[in-house]
Amino acid sequence: MLCLGIETSCDETAVALFENGRPVLEKLASQADLHAVFGGVVPELASREHLRRLGPLLQALFAQSGRSLADVDAIAVARGPGLLGSLLVGLAAAKGLSLATGKPLIGVDHLHAHLLAATIGREVAFPALGLLVSGGHTQIVRLDSALSLEVLGRTLDDAAGEAFDKAAKSFNLPYPGGVYIDVLGRGIAPDKTLFPRPFLDNDHLDFSFSGLKTAVASYAAAHPELRATSLAEAGGAINPEAWPMALRRACSSLNFAIADTLRIKFERALDRQPAPPASLIAAGGVAANGPIRAMLADLAARRGLPLYLPEPALCADNAVMIAAAGSRLAEAGYAHDLTLTAVPRGRKVPWDYSGGPAVRAASVDSASPAQ
Repeated sequence: MLCLGIETSCDETAVALFENGRPVLEKLASQADLHAVFGGVVPELASREHLRRLGPLLQALFAQSGRSLADVDAIAVARGPGLLGSLLVGLAAAKGLSLATGKPLIGVDHLHAHLLAATIGREVAFPALGLLVSGGHTQIVRLDSALSLEVLGRTLDDAAGEAFDKAAKSFNLPYPGGVYIDVLGRGIAPDKTLFPRPFLDNDHLDFSFSGLKTAVASYAAAHPELRATSLAEAGGAINPEAWPMALRRACSSLNFAIADTLRIKFERALDRQPAPPASLIAAGGVAANGPIRAMLADLAARRGLPLYLPEPALCADNAVMIAAAGSRLAEAGYAHDLTLTAVPRGRKVPWDYSGGPAVRAASVDSASPAQ
């Protein structure tokens, strides 16, 4: 099966072809430079840029892959959660292609696709316990199969990636700031008491990172000497030696605070499973963070469980994961009609496919309150 995937959920415009369990080709246009000047994604600019980039990317994808739209068996598109205007651009394109060709249309839960990115090209044993960490989402998920999942815990306010990016902004580091926090903190022993490990004084699996954001902002305000005097050029090479040691230690301490918070909740979820899972999965943009990957590797080794992480290029938003998830859904007989709707952040992505066997799917956006 050859599946076309379209991803426009936030600020990455991407299209990909995926065939028989393997990526064929992806074409991606990042908007990071466009939004860097604003210190974060501007939704209206993002949707306009998707509209400008999507057509040329599709043309390049087919031209460079040697495939044509006629070769495609199914069309998968990210339907949410994400920025509504951005999602609508991708949905409109996917619906138009489906209507013109008669090929099945498959709306993909963006978060589900992130988790499945860790399984591409691998035989993953289920049930699995998954940790999804990105700029907009932090969830602990149980996957009884690749297409059956249940959210066990979620952030009640800000996600781990949001904490990284806003902390970077407090220190006047470029957007997206998470990579700066990661790189500047490498090789530096953290001060484990500098920042709080948030929302641990409870017995549940939900997260909250808003207090950590406030703690870092307060620390930066009290230590103005740590703020960069001018904004570094976004996307350039990062030389840690060029930055003050006190700032690098603060970055290392923040890496520790977030990684250890994720560890404690993830281990708590492991301990509460009726039977040990067969494997561990982690995914999302923040899963590319070095200390978090090291924490997960250590946890998996201590528990004697295999750990599956996407390669770094598949941690961030991409169309390969959309096409891969779409392939699994199409092969199981799931599809949508042209009434398929976009789902913005803060709302559940419904399991409203036609066809296919009944499965449990309880994905929900991290911005939603616990239910």
